[in-house]
Amino acid sequence: MNSILAKCSAMVAIFLGAALPATGAFAQEAYDIVGTWTLVSSVLDKDGKKIDQFGPGAKGMMILDAQGRFMLTIIGADLPKFASGNRAAGSPEENKAVIGKSVALFGTYALNPQGKSLTLNIDKSTFPNWDATEQKRSVVTLSRDDLQYMTAQASGGGSATVTWKRAR
Repeated sequence: MNSILAKCSAMVAIFLGAALPATGAFAQEAYDIVGTWTLVSSVLDKDGKKIDQFGPGAKGMMILDAQGRFMLTIIGADLPKFASGNRAAGSPEENKAVIGKSVALFGTYALNPQGKSLTLNIDKSTFPNWDATEQKRSVVTLSRDDLQYMTAQASGGGSATVTWKRAR
């Protein structure tokens, strides 16, 4: 009887240990990163200066699906309207303002909880230098609602800390 009780107690302890959430900044399981995330901030550290690389009020969304595919878009606030009304006929100044304050990319991703990293295998990007590259992000925080990572080589130069909030 005591051995049955001991076995049952051990099984309950194992079950509770597996069922209860872990604590800490990187408490999530790999599948918990799946979902839609909205941009909170993207702070560029360039030459020792910290700047909001897409400008105050930038909007962004990152979608990470269960099959390991991702899509990320960040668009700066207050982008100029094109005088021509034609996206393909922007002036050099209009084009520079838009490309300097926006980025989009898609491909596949892998989360490494032990190594606290998110690897993006980029198929295509509006920053063509990133096409067909592997980009590793150091995860600072990953919780049910918050994701923050560092990009060692940001598309705007320097490094960047990007913060996301789970979309609701």
